[in-house]
Amino acid sequence: MSVTAAQGFVAAGVAAGIKSTGAKDVTVVVNDGPSKVAAGVFTTNRIEAAPVTWSREVASDGRVDAVILNSGGANACTGPEGFTDTHRTAEHLAGALQATGRDVGAGDVAVCSTGLIGIRLPMDTLLAGAEAAVGTLSADGGQDAAEGIMTTDSVAKTAVAGRDGWTVGGMAKGAGMLAPGMATMLCVVTTDAQIDAATAKAALASAVSRTLNRVDSDGCMSTNDTVLLMASGASGASPEASAFEAELTDVLASLSRQLVADAEGAAHDIAVTVEHATTEAAAEAVARAITRSNLFKTAIFGNDPNWGRIISAAGTVPESVAPFDPRTIDVSVNGVQVCRDAGVGDDRDLVDLSGREVHVVVDLKAGVASATVWTNDLTHDYVHENSAYSS
Repeated sequence: MSVTAAQGFVAAGVAAGIKSTGAKDVTVVVNDGPSKVAAGVFTTNRIEAAPVTWSREVASDGRVDAVILNSGGANACTGPEGFTDTHRTAEHLAGALQATGRDVGAGDVAVCSTGLIGIRLPMDTLLAGAEAAVGTLSADGGQDAAEGIMTTDSVAKTAVAGRDGWTVGGMAKGAGMLAPGMATMLCVVTTDAQIDAATAKAALASAVSRTLNRVDSDGCMSTNDTVLLMASGASGASPEASAFEAELTDVLASLSRQLVADAEGAAHDIAVTVEHATTEAAAEAVARAITRSNLFKTAIFGNDPNWGRIISAAGTVPESVAPFDPRTIDVSVNGVQVCRDAGVGDDRDLVDLSGREVHVVVDLKAGVASATVWTNDLTHDYVHENSAYSS
């Protein structure tokens, strides 16, 4: 049920006609619960889309009543007119919700867009879609909502977790242009737990840093990356902050893995775990250097556990960022230690890369910290799928 698994939320996804395919392209999620707490994490790309600028301000006071998301157009790099379109979208949705008896102002409506950069949205079509979505809002509308934000995604991505009478549910989109730096990727997560704005902000920032921010499909950061958390308080349950963060992290981790699994043209999902680093940040820096190596990614596509490409990528991280002895690094690929002390290890012909998942473990022998970054290989199909880049 995605974003409507938690009590107090209704959602809808409709085909407004923005996409020429006739697929769903406008989604609305509304918090009808007693509390309207929210938090957001957004792209750190200096070129940010108009909806990011708008929604960042909307979420800054810790409240979001509703969010409208469209696929089929990013509304990025569209100048002042694009921001006006975003403002107009929020006002129109607020008006449509007011007509149903809900007390919602435009300043509490977040807006998200995804699709091609540099093209104005067809506003008449979008606004009509907003009204249609409001007319079909339902507590069972989570799946339609998740389908309405898909671009090149092959499947809708949803996840649910919870305990002790409260729930966290979420949806995400993304199949390429995935290297979130905040947080192409949109994500909305809802919960019926009673939490305050400070708890929501801290939990979201922490959970994103260890999940969505450790997805690196192709090293390309979007102009539109947005993660919104909305809390209705409808369950009446007030979990400890640590318990809430744990469930939120589980949902975002599931969505992250689904994003990697649907990466455009990919044949392998790859987890790179760096162990025994001096700090978690150091482990992440080394793991990210490896996952961003095109030589490594193409080797995995070719079913070649080329450990030389792995340690050479690790060695690009400055010692000031990740101290380790380059003469003692070990590497295992799918359980086979192919590199021992920066030299030849076990026979790499023993490595089985026929499955979808690949697990690379790099041992720095420098400390006790670890981190995992998920990526995918690069295949011939990646070029074809990304011939028209979207955000």
